[in-house]
Amino acid sequence: MSYLHTLFIQPSITQSLIVLVLTIAVGIFLADKLRIKSFSLGVTWILFCGIIFSHFGLRLVPEVEHFAKDFGLILFVYSIGLSVGPSFFSSFGKGGLKLNMFAASIVVLACITTIVITTISGEDMATMVGVMSGAVTNTPSLGAAEQAYSDAFGHSLPTIATGYAVAYPLGVIGIIVSMLIIKAVFRISLSNEEKTIKQSEDSGKTPILFDIEVSNPQISSMTIRHLHHTLNIPMVISRIIHADGTEIVPQAETSFQNGDILRVLTDGEHQEILSLIGKPISREEQRISSSNNLISRRIAVTKPEWNGKQIRRLGISDKYHVNVTRVNRAGIELIATADITLQLGDRITIVGDKEDVQKVADLFGNELKKLDIPNLFPIFFGIVLGIVAGTLPIHIPGLGQPFKLGLAGGSLIVAILIGRFGPYHHLVTFSTTSANMMIREIGISLFLAAVGLGAGASFVPTIAAGGWVWIGYGVIITLLPLLLVGIIARKWGKVDYFTLMGLIAGSTTDPPALAYATSCSDNNNRASVGYATVYPLTMFLRVLLAQMMILLLC
Repeated sequence: MSYLHTLFIQPSITQSLIVLVLTIAVGIFLADKLRIKSFSLGVTWILFCGIIFSHFGLRLVPEVEHFAKDFGLILFVYSIGLSVGPSFFSSFGKGGLKLNMFAASIVVLACITTIVITTISGEDMATMVGVMSGAVTNTPSLGAAEQAYSDAFGHSLPTIATGYAVAYPLGVIGIIVSMLIIKAVFRISLSNEEKTIKQSEDSGKTPILFDIEVSNPQISSMTIRHLHHTLNIPMVISRIIHADGTEIVPQAETSFQNGDILRVLTDGEHQEILSLIGKPISREEQRISSSNNLISRRIAVTKPEWNGKQIRRLGISDKYHVNVTRVNRAGIELIATADITLQLGDRITIVGDKEDVQKVADLFGNELKKLDIPNLFPIFFGIVLGIVAGTLPIHIPGLGQPFKLGLAGGSLIVAILIGRFGPYHHLVTFSTTSANMMIREIGISLFLAAVGLGAGASFVPTIAAGGWVWIGYGVIITLLPLLLVGIIARKWGKVDYFTLMGLIAGSTTDPPALAYATSCSDNNNRASVGYATVYPLTMFLRVLLAQMMILLLC
């Protein structure tokens, strides 16, 4: 018994590591086993396990607790920033700007609701920020709040984590309930919604491949370069099929004649292309010489020297007589326009002679096994920069003390910037989805275990002393912003219901809600697109505003 007491109870580094890892293991086991259909509390079970273990005397020594909490938070937030960085700024493009405005409104309204409840109830602001983080199921904001409080006051506040733990379960349910309420209010039929979307869908948003026979005498003998300047539409002409059936891979100065067939790939307005060039023609109508040796092949960019280089600067079209037509990045198909910058891990589609395509494949590497090797330098170098950025004092007029981004805020901002601009400076930021998820899950597991083990001793006494009322506060913080903005987005913003569900799930960064939204339709991916569009900005705002509420209002 004395051996077990020393191993699990008596404070030491070894005892702390055992308790920490045991908490994570049990929490992950429960996350996998305790679920209702597709609904589960996920890794949040680690937090609850930590609270239970701590309540019964299993604690961490302060050094291990602080390290696990801070380093886990950094790993989690940094991996998120690195993955959303490439799409962070582009998410403000056409269509995405409106969705991000709605998402930002949800975030701000949640903060305002929290402040109003705190003012009326007299609750401690720092605790209510924890309740808010749980109500919107956003763990990074919890970490940011705890870090900001610790930096400002020199000690931690267990009720921040307690408030989060109390509000989180109904927060997950409340997000899905808000979707159902909006559906009932507007009497939405999922099948009718899908039909409406299908009828109004803009086909120009996705890449289109079609063939056009040149029949406009005014553009006969025009070069490909001149055609691009005339139309000013994102497109790639991958092949020209002459009247005798021979195929060629066109270069910028290649000209075409009446009767030639152009194979065009575009995500722009294809009707404008047709009106200028000629009429569409089916593959069955074409006569292609059997001696043609042109192929289309997808190859992977696995050599670091191509990372960060624009397609226009590759020079492979002139040297090898091939065309780059598409770039597949993280599952997203892009038209290979001249200004696209390649990144390690991109899959590019090459059209050309079989031998030339093979030479280009060798040039880019095309060795998928190399992508399995993790690129650790941008991770650890970026974390160093994130810690430095998070601890830099920022003087804001009217604020009694310098504002700091904190470990969470600094790491998130640096990761977004490195993920977005790193390839332009030949910094390899690519990592496989599984590698990024592994880092993310290890980070959040360490953080939640440390938070739970640190807050467990005071959890039951706090709830017994009136903390149960935080559950009601959390429900209000969850539902009020989502319903208010959701109704506005639907009625006046004309956002379709599937995108709206993705917007709601993304504005709370809640995977279970996204899983529910995607399960509502197998015929479109609008919920996932809506989620991905608002996720980067939402995550950034959640982390930053949680800190500001602590520093400005506590």
